[in-house]
Amino acid sequence: MAASGMSMRESARPEGGTIKRLATVGVYGFTVEDFLSSLREADVRLLLDVRQRRGVRGSEYAWANAKRLEAALADAGIGYRHHSELAPTTELRQLQYREDDRLGVGKRSRTELAPEYRERYIGEILDRADLGELVAELPDEGAGALFCVERDPQACHRSLIADRIAAEYSTPVSHLRPS
Repeated sequence: MAASGMSMRESARPEGGTIKRLATVGVYGFTVEDFLSSLREADVRLLLDVRQRRGVRGSEYAWANAKRLEAALADAGIGYRHHSELAPTTELRQLQYREDDRLGVGKRSRTELAPEYRERYIGEILDRADLGELVAELPDEGAGALFCVERDPQACHRSLIADRIAAEYSTPVSHLRPS
């Protein structure tokens, strides 16, 4: 219970009862221009970076490396916060990469998370996180967006975070994808 006696779900809503909104978005498949356009179209006002390493390999995605991304977001009037506490550990990432190798899929073509990765991420990271603080950060107007690299939300831990927030805080979630 929050200090005022309201539940966390109620306290996550701004004055007037407006429900905060959440989106998810990845890097793969976007150019910086298309990425920023998608954020604007979804009225994203705050990008919540849930990556462990705030970089992306390859010149095609150099725009998504932390300093360049933060500068592009600032120019677009979009806030930025890094939530490293929600990032998977190196060990978890390696577990997923082994499963990708076993299935013969690359990180950029993965369409789902390994069951063991999902279970361990939820138990080791998500169950220990204070999502109430993150929900409180969501803008009262517009939306916040969970950000990582994978194109498909189901192939990324951001979908696990979004699912938990939607369930616990009745927060509508949309998934932004490249066209």
